[in-house]
Amino acid sequence: MSRIKRFQTIVSSLKHGGYDQTVPLFNANKISIFSCRGLVRSLTTSERADGKTLAGAAAVASVEKNGKWDSVQTAFQKRVRGGPVSWLGLGLLLLTGGGLIVYYDKEKKQHIEGLRSASTTVKQGPSVGTAAIGGPFKLVNHHGKTVTEKDFLGKWTLIYFGFTYCPDICPDELQKMAAAIDKIKAKAGLEIVPVFISVDPERDNVEQVSEYVKEFHPNLVGLTGTSDDVRQVARAYRVYYMKTEDEGSDYLVDHSIVMYLMNPKMEFVKFFGKNYNEDTLSEGVINAIKEHKQSEI
Repeated sequence: MSRIKRFQTIVSSLKHGGYDQTVPLFNANKISIFSCRGLVRSLTTSERADGKTLAGAAAVASVEKNGKWDSVQTAFQKRVRGGPVSWLGLGLLLLTGGGLIVYYDKEKKQHIEGLRSASTTVKQGPSVGTAAIGGPFKLVNHHGKTVTEKDFLGKWTLIYFGFTYCPDICPDELQKMAAAIDKIKAKAGLEIVPVFISVDPERDNVEQVSEYVKEFHPNLVGLTGTSDDVRQVARAYRVYYMKTEDEGSDYLVDHSIVMYLMNPKMEFVKFFGKNYNEDTLSEGVINAIKEHKQSEI
C-alpha cells in the first residue's frame, strides 16, 4: 500500500469511529513535499472537514512551508476512541447472534439424530460366498455310537459347544435352545436337531454326557471324543476353547458361546450369540431357513 493510501486509511478510520489504539505514522524523513501536497489535496476534496481532519491537513500544509513533519506526526499520533454503539446496531447484533445459535443448534441435533438412526438401522448387504465354518468330524454320541457329519445330512441342525461341568452359561444356553426348537416346530412345523458338543474331553465321557443331555431335551444329541477329535471339530467350526488354571479336577473351560445353524447338507447358514433369547432365537432360525430356501429357488 502506498503512503498516500495508508494515510487515507488512517483518516477514514478516524472519520468513521476508528478504534482504541495509537496510530503510528510512517517515517517523516522519507516523505517529499510532493507527497504532502497530494495528502493535503486528498484531505480537502474527499474527507469530512471536521476538527481532527483540519488539524491534520493544517499540519501537512505546514510541511510545504517549513519542511517539518513533526507537526503531522503529533496531530495524528493520539488515542482515537470509537463512537458510541447505537441501540439499533446492538439489537441487530443480538438478533443475528441469536439466529446463528438457533440455526447451529438445530443443525447439531439433526446431525446427532442422523448418526443415531444410522447406528440403529441394520442394512442388509449382499452375500458373498459361504463362511468357512463346518467340515468333517468323527465323534461319539451319548449312546456310545461313533458318528460323523454325514449322520446329520438331510436335517436342519443347531449346534452348541460347551462342557457338562459348566456352572451357568451352558445350562442357560441349552435351555434356551430346547425352548426355541419347540417353538420353531409349533410355529413353522420345522424339525431342528439340537446338538451339544463337549470341549472338555478329559471329564466328559459318554456316561457323563448322556446324563447331562437328558436334563434339557429328549432330542438333544450329545457328542464327545478324544482330545484330538474335539480339537479337530472345534477348529472346523472356528470355536475357541481353553482350560483355565488347573486345580486338580476342579477347573473351568473358556469357550465361544455361539450356536450354529447348519442346513441339510451340513453347510453353515447362520450363527446366534448369547444376546438372543428363546423368542428371538426361534424367529431368527425360522427366518434364516426361509431365506435359505428362497435363495435356492
